[in-house]
Amino acid sequence: MNVSASAVLSVWHTPGHTDRYRERVFAARERLTAEQADLRLTQQRVLADLLNFNATTEFGRQHGFGRIRTMDDFRRAVPIQDYAAHAPLIERTAAGERNLLSADAPEVYFTSSGSTGAHKKVPVTRRFMSTTFMPFYFAAWAPLIEHFPEVLERPDAVLNLKHDPLSAPPVTADGHPHVGASQVDFGARFGEPLSAEPGTGAPWATLPVPTEPGDHLERAYLRLRLAVQSDLRCLIGINPAMIAAVPYQLNLWWPRIVREVRDGTLCGLPHCVPDPGRAAELERLAEYHGSVRPAHVWPRIRALFCWTTGVASLYLPALREEFGTGVTVLPAPVAASEGPVGVALDQHASAAGLVASASVYEFVPADDDLSPDSATLLPHELEAGTDYHVIFSHVGGLYRYAVGDVVRVVDRVGGVPRVEYAGRGVRSDAVGERLRESQVVRALHTALNSGGLALRNVACRVESTADGTGRYEFALAPRIPWNERETASFAAELDRSLAAESGGYAQARQGGRLGAPTLRLLDGEAFARDWHEAVGEGVRPTQVKDRLFRQDDALWRRLTGTPVS
Repeated sequence: MNVSASAVLSVWHTPGHTDRYRERVFAARERLTAEQADLRLTQQRVLADLLNFNATTEFGRQHGFGRIRTMDDFRRAVPIQDYAAHAPLIERTAAGERNLLSADAPEVYFTSSGSTGAHKKVPVTRRFMSTTFMPFYFAAWAPLIEHFPEVLERPDAVLNLKHDPLSAPPVTADGHPHVGASQVDFGARFGEPLSAEPGTGAPWATLPVPTEPGDHLERAYLRLRLAVQSDLRCLIGINPAMIAAVPYQLNLWWPRIVREVRDGTLCGLPHCVPDPGRAAELERLAEYHGSVRPAHVWPRIRALFCWTTGVASLYLPALREEFGTGVTVLPAPVAASEGPVGVALDQHASAAGLVASASVYEFVPADDDLSPDSATLLPHELEAGTDYHVIFSHVGGLYRYAVGDVVRVVDRVGGVPRVEYAGRGVRSDAVGERLRESQVVRALHTALNSGGLALRNVACRVESTADGTGRYEFALAPRIPWNERETASFAAELDRSLAAESGGYAQARQGGRLGAPTLRLLDGEAFARDWHEAVGEGVRPTQVKDRLFRQDDALWRRLTGTPVS
């Protein structure tokens, strides 16, 4: 066990820690709520702070931060930029130069998979953590611990799937860790002793046996093996694909799990007192039900914590049933490795209030293409029911940063827009249809609801036809098998719904450039197998996310099991 992980475990066992943690979480929620009372004033203060703090940096001098007074000044001085535009200064920072983007030196670099598959380096400074990150990070847990207090009653009440500490993290040239946010001990690194999440003090949070750094599946097995002997009340995944993998993993590894519980072993080595009684109970469950569901193993699970929108909104209703009747799914924050956008402060199924004090936020209608000089809207100018590209600027050194995500404005509370994640900002545009993820997801919802159907997951791609046109092929894993009539009706309704969502798609269909969509029905475990293959290749589970558009031939073949024509 590494020292940092050991410290996390000991924190949760310290007398009074749970009460102090609860107080910190609720105080953070109250702070964010208060800062939303005057959204425009809070945003003006954030802008003034980041300009003043970083005025003498190389970026600040180049863009005249010292002369900027208003949001309009800021827009004129700084173009909209993505990660690639920030990358030269980030790489110089990671090589050891200072005062380039932020006046504060990075303590760590968050990693994130970019659109090209390359891993970003997101500089994380102490000022960013205290100003932008920590307030939303603590507040995010408020609905969970307020409405499900039992998750804090025992360290082993929560299975935190995203918690994956490293004993020897990779570092950049300047000697700082380059890791996922879930792999950073904020207590040791940033002096935040209360920052350890629920579930990080569980017996499986830091594994008692060594594993290879890239063997994520073995670590997932070990956590499940240990967790089946506890009374879980909650699973935390953030990435819903990680939670969706649990039912599959239980059945995949069931014989091994039961054997090791009976023998008291871990990876075949003595670990604890043999528990033949629990092993016999688990065997009876599998024999009686024919397969194993999380609800059988942990009958008192109350909550799941993960993203609830985008592609996940299509399969979460069915997935929730795997964990038990009445289980609540609470939404994780709308956030990226680069910074937060929104955080849920109540039990709404998807809506997250804008984190007013974290960043300066701008938005561009999602139907528009982003460019350095795109006209932007401020939070008070947004309209409910509309999709927008997200652009933010914060004191950590990202300026008018196009994060690549699209959000949908759900409503307003006290004048503050509440948003939900709607998908990546990429489009599928083979013949001018300009389809966005959010449009396809909404069309899929309409088609499913029209026939009372449900699915486990879905992906799509454009395939070429013999006459030189294209058509969308959808690979779906139905919740239960669909008959021919249901399949045909769904395909027809999907075609109509896509045309209703996207004028470009409707024109492409009318003009004969696109044929009617086709369906490829997969077995119920197809997406879980595909997820496992990706993780088995060494990709961290937190980064293997649902991907609706899958144009890559090899990845499509891996998912569907068939050659691409």
